[in-house]
Amino acid sequence: MSATINIQRAVESDVINVYGFLCALEEEKLDFNAFQEIFNRNLKNPDCHYFMAFDEAKCVGYASVHAQWLLHHCGKVGEIQEMFVVDNYRSKGVGSLLIQELMNVAERENFKILEVTANKKRVDTHRFYESKGLEPTHFKFVKKYG
Repeated sequence: MSATINIQRAVESDVINVYGFLCALEEEKLDFNAFQEIFNRNLKNPDCHYFMAFDEAKCVGYASVHAQWLLHHCGKVGEIQEMFVVDNYRSKGVGSLLIQELMNVAERENFKILEVTANKKRVDTHRFYESKGLEPTHFKFVKKYG
């Protein structure tokens, strides 16, 4: 890995990298057309923040946070929606740089809380988030439709 990882806001052309990352993360092939439409819509939404990590010209990571105003917190809450780092860049600080960028957004926009949900099987991910100061305080319950 080179010495400098560059974090920047995502742009429309980043959709290919993000699509590949999230298909790997979800362990399934997602509908690209629907994915691209949502990606482009969210890029225009001021409450959605997408960040890319680059090692020179190579895209090596991605993270997103979506904000919403929640009554039960009496303020703005950010939820980390996705985070992915290429295998051979893990444990080398890329994830830390990405999450720091999300935390910068949280501070700048005065979030009451920054939260994340991680699949139960991703134990290393749990440890990573805890090492960054996020606490495991809730359970998430899911019912799928369609």
